[in-house]
Amino acid sequence: MIYGSAKDWIGAKRKRVLLFGMSGLGKTHVSNLLRDSGQWFHYSVDYRIGTRYMGEHIADNFKREAMKVPFLRELLMTDSVYIASNITFDNLAPLSTYLGKPGDPARGGLAFDEYRKRQDQHREAEIASLLDTTRFVARADELYGYPNFVCDSGGSICEVVDPEDPADPVMTELSKNLLMVWIRGSEAHTAELVRRFDRAPKPMYYQPQFLLEAWDAYRAEKGETVDPDDFIRWTYARALAHRQPRYAAMARWGVTVTAEEVGGLHDAQGFTDLIARALENRGADA
Repeated sequence: MIYGSAKDWIGAKRKRVLLFGMSGLGKTHVSNLLRDSGQWFHYSVDYRIGTRYMGEHIADNFKREAMKVPFLRELLMTDSVYIASNITFDNLAPLSTYLGKPGDPARGGLAFDEYRKRQDQHREAEIASLLDTTRFVARADELYGYPNFVCDSGGSICEVVDPEDPADPVMTELSKNLLMVWIRGSEAHTAELVRRFDRAPKPMYYQPQFLLEAWDAYRAEKGETVDPDDFIRWTYARALAHRQPRYAAMARWGVTVTAEEVGGLHDAQGFTDLIARALENRGADA
């Protein structure tokens, strides 16, 4: 790890961390808190995916739908209108909408082959965006003068790395340049995330083998005609259970804090103190 002890961390003139864990446990909350201090550069992996690597796919999907409307088709064909994604750190809806949900087209679903194609695009984009982190660490310091750097990773980071492989290229690159910080949730947090997702199911990325197994199991249980929202609700809790041991394996590359601890943070100094305690605990357990 780039900080071998709490003393190293506290004394570091440049603090660099990557936050990972299930979506909804506080990664973006902490990142915004640090950014607002004026001393931290906030790098959002999901924002990078949606702009740099999948922006053209997203815009083309908007245009594909617009071309079905004669009025808009004529304007597009004459370059009279401009259609683009307005993705932001706080609004990733264009990316989620593009990923979509597999199932019956009559209920807003995508054909499974098209869905898998978009999943593959996301996987490639996420890996590239994670590997871009090192360049942005240097850019934040040299170009903008930020001494500290926080990478706000997506919930699916554990699906695109192999934390059990000591030579995994993404984990190796990230851990050489940032302190990996797992925000670990409790069973109560998981239950709340499932309830929240059930109220408003959203598209997400799945590890390919997991997705295939879930797709086959769902159709075997419920039939060949797939309700897109029901499928992703049915899959969500299983996906969280699938991810948990992968997050835990990633945590061996860094430190662990809890969602309760993160939820109690009010300023950047509190975060610095929290990471110092996590490093002390890790040293005590070694």
